Amino acid sequence: MSRACLQTLGVLSLWWFVASAMAQSTEYVMYKDPEQPVAARVKDLLSRMTLEEKIGQMTQIDRTVATYDFMRTYSIGSVLSGGGSTPLPEASAEDWVNMINDYQNGSLSSRLGIPMIYGIDAVHGHNNVYNATIFPHNIGLGATRDPDLVKKIGAATALEVRATGIPYVFAPCIAVCRDPRWGRCYESYSENEEIVRQMTEIIPGLQGDIPSDSRKGVPYVGGKNKVAACAKHFVGDGGTTKGINENNTVVDMHGLLSIHMPAYTDAIIKGVSTVMVSYSSWNGEKMHANRDLVTGFLKDTLNFKGFVISDWQGIDRITSPPHANYTYSVEAGILAGIDMVMVPFNFTEFIDDLTNLVKEEVIPMDRIDDAVERILFVKFTMGLFESPMADLSLVSELGSQAHRELAREAVRKTLVLLKNGKNETDPLLPLPKKPKKILVAGSHADNLGYQCGGWTINWQGFSGNKYTRGTTILSAIKSTVDLSTEVVYQETPGKDFVKYTDFDYAIVVVGEHPYAETAGDSMTLTMADPGPTTITNVCEAVKCVVIVVSGRPLMIEPYISSIDALVAAWLPGTEGQGVADVLFGDYGFNGKLPRTWFKSVDQLPMNFGDSHYDPLFPFDFGLKTESVPGLVARATSFGTDWRPHPLMVTACLAISLYSAGYRWRAPKVKLIW
Repeated sequence: MSRACLQTLGVLSLWWFVASAMAQSTEYVMYKDPEQPVAARVKDLLSRMTLEEKIGQMTQIDRTVATYDFMRTYSIGSVLSGGGSTPLPEASAEDWVNMINDYQNGSLSSRLGIPMIYGIDAVHGHNNVYNATIFPHNIGLGATRDPDLVKKIGAATALEVRATGIPYVFAPCIAVCRDPRWGRCYESYSENEEIVRQMTEIIPGLQGDIPSDSRKGVPYVGGKNKVAACAKHFVGDGGTTKGINENNTVVDMHGLLSIHMPAYTDAIIKGVSTVMVSYSSWNGEKMHANRDLVTGFLKDTLNFKGFVISDWQGIDRITSPPHANYTYSVEAGILAGIDMVMVPFNFTEFIDDLTNLVKEEVIPMDRIDDAVERILFVKFTMGLFESPMADLSLVSELGSQAHRELAREAVRKTLVLLKNGKNETDPLLPLPKKPKKILVAGSHADNLGYQCGGWTINWQGFSGNKYTRGTTILSAIKSTVDLSTEVVYQETPGKDFVKYTDFDYAIVVVGEHPYAETAGDSMTLTMADPGPTTITNVCEAVKCVVIVVSGRPLMIEPYISSIDALVAAWLPGTEGQGVADVLFGDYGFNGKLPRTWFKSVDQLPMNFGDSHYDPLFPFDFGLKTESVPGLVARATSFGTDWRPHPLMVTACLAISLYSAGYRWRAPKVKLIW
């Protein structure tokens, strides 16, 4: 063959190769077309996936084991941050965005380029993240009886979560806590299912309002400023015997459906994207293995179309001890209807076991396809395929002043006044702002970690004022009273010191130390030492208001007679200024007990309507006060050590007087040169 022919063939071959490559690169791929219906995109993508890729999508792993290569090789469906799992200490929004994009790049480089979805516990604001706004825990929000406020909190939380590049939150907890001995009771809005139902308004706050023509049960996430939510923990987690975490809920079907299930119906109607299964059992059967409730009721009866996710190592705990027969746990969990498994570490074991179970036809392929369809449906619905990468456009939303002011408003509305004066004619609250000298005492007065509670920065919370930004109750008091007032702070004052010092009144702030989950289970519900001693030393010597910072009612009955005023502040979060706002009368008390306050733990469980109902303070109780206008400027939420400069107060006072109609005239003076 001549050289000319060879050259011609070479050119033709090269042309054919280039043309083929171009044809492949421009080949129409339906699942990548945002103009196509979501269902069609899901069907097209599913048809292209191997078994390995499908099982990868069903796998959620912790960020500590995630790598670019693992995301690409295994087509991992989701990554999460467990409690306290952060890119680095005091990580900025930019640090979070960069970390998440690294994982996402791995996912997008896989054969089909399916984006992963990053999830995090944002249960009272973006609580793992340094400098985020920490809102009151759910028990306090239940005291507000204000679904609109809760919806606004959901929207603010969504913005702060998105600011760090995260599109998915494991919230809200819609448990109905029936026994305060449970260590997760503060994650529950109320002992009353109707209040919990009202508070599901946080879901459209997080996700956006569903379109008017949306079908029931279909997930909805309204754009890049919103996040996918997760209703948890399905179902009955708040009803376990003696409040023991992850234990057994003994109740008939009527009780389950009338108390623990209604909020799930509301969540699904509002378009919740995912549902997390509970560690607990129902009448002896582990919820992670309960096909009748997960598939039969949640998916079939309630018509839930999002995906069901396990809790952290949830399928491991199907057996006792956990992980005793992992292959069985995988089988039982997936057949029950769990779509995504929060593994979270040894993901190759999960992938291998599930792959073998499918190949051996123990788990049918249509169960795998159902799970993956649901996961892909949520990802397509929330626009993850069109906008998989996080950016820095919302970083200013993290801990923004607007969100802190919203949290401060929430704190004001959560406060429940239980006692006000030793008789009705001599109320102590609201406190005067211009006394000569006051005492502030107690372990919780100047401790940001204590007032935030568990699930803050770390899983179990923290102690002190170093780990995030906010305003302690002590700082709030100092910034509210008149500058001429001497504020004396002693955490544990002695009886004689209080007795022989001329205090006008005292504010005692006591409660529980932070905890989460099983670590918070308590059979005694006593306040942390030296709280009782502090109450006794102070309140027997001077007029006092006691503020209880706790995730639930505590034993207070033995001290009630010595206390002049008693306030339940729950776990208010970072904006302690909201406590002072109400304490000193800028706003009135309006909160109502979201749960019964018992006299003795021997009465528990005791809920409104029980035959043995004999509380110290009943469900729905709360004294009211009116706001008292004053000239002292209301403080703004700042850091823990902030106090207004005298010139700032003078300026604010001048503005107030000017607004009221007062005009200052310069005196006539004779100038001497």
